[in-house]
Amino acid sequence: MTKVISMFNNKGGVSKTTTCFNLAWMLAARGKRVIMVDADPQCNLTGMVLDLTQSDALENFYKENPDRNLRDALDPAFQSRPRPLAPVECVEVPGRDGLYLIPGHVGLAEDEVSLGVAQQLSESIQALKNLPGSFSHLFKITAEKYEADYVIIDLSPGLGSINQNLVATSDYFMVPASPDVFSVMAMDSLARVIPKWSRWAERASELDALANADYVFPEPDLKFLGVIVQRYRLKNNAPTVAFQQYFDALDDAIDQTLVPALKGAGLMLPEDMYSAANLEASYRLASIPDFNALIANSQQNRKPVFTLTREDVGRGGNVWDITEGNISKFRDTFGELASRVEHLTQQEA
Repeated sequence: MTKVISMFNNKGGVSKTTTCFNLAWMLAARGKRVIMVDADPQCNLTGMVLDLTQSDALENFYKENPDRNLRDALDPAFQSRPRPLAPVECVEVPGRDGLYLIPGHVGLAEDEVSLGVAQQLSESIQALKNLPGSFSHLFKITAEKYEADYVIIDLSPGLGSINQNLVATSDYFMVPASPDVFSVMAMDSLARVIPKWSRWAERASELDALANADYVFPEPDLKFLGVIVQRYRLKNNAPTVAFQQYFDALDDAIDQTLVPALKGAGLMLPEDMYSAANLEASYRLASIPDFNALIANSQQNRKPVFTLTREDVGRGGNVWDITEGNISKFRDTFGELASRVEHLTQQEA
């Protein structure tokens, strides 16, 4: 059974897209079939798969590949077209069998208002009843087409109706974060927002209009997988003093605010599952320090950090030896992250 995982934090700049790409690739390397969904109108995940170096590359892709992006695939529902939603013809990710992408669309944000109205008034306005369930239906039929084990959704950092829908109808969510004051504040916000979204989804699934829609709004069963902390510097193989202070503050916010709120809303897995998955302190799935220019090298070569070669990074001698060691650490980190995700999601199934 396909598991749908949302990568979400309402704070930006936490390497969410990079994490999504590297995790999805690692899961595929471990034999899973994975579909990545670029639900961020900035389309950064799409740019890690497609060559968008030319200014008109994305526009040309849309023209030459109609319906092969998230927004156009949803067009029959949002524009009331006289045809049903169809599985997306995903982009096969070069160099990694079993990994696919539903590209994003810069115009997806334009559908925010329509979905927001539908999610507020779908019981009274019949013409809107198909919108709330359209995303989950599209992912379901596309996952069936590709026999996917996972659908991993890369979300924008907003709190709008699209993110509300996608998070609340996922099976799981994980929170990328950084050890800084803004991520600490974001945990307080998530502690309020995620339970509210979950309650909304429960009510929506009970509405007759959505239960009888062409694209039925699913009964929610969202669960928290954990936090991924990244974008910090090391000194002597430990976070610097400044970053360690924010690590401690972030851990406190997770343990004292976020997790209690999620527990109260029924959004946590059984505690022994987190223990069995060998998570780090404070429900951390992984801690990923900065590796200098490797992220930029990864983006330029459109491949994960742990597959970069000497030729990709353009380094030799002792510098390459150090770089190769960092690449190896990155590979080990994402291997452990993928293993934890598999354990938590397979146990639940």
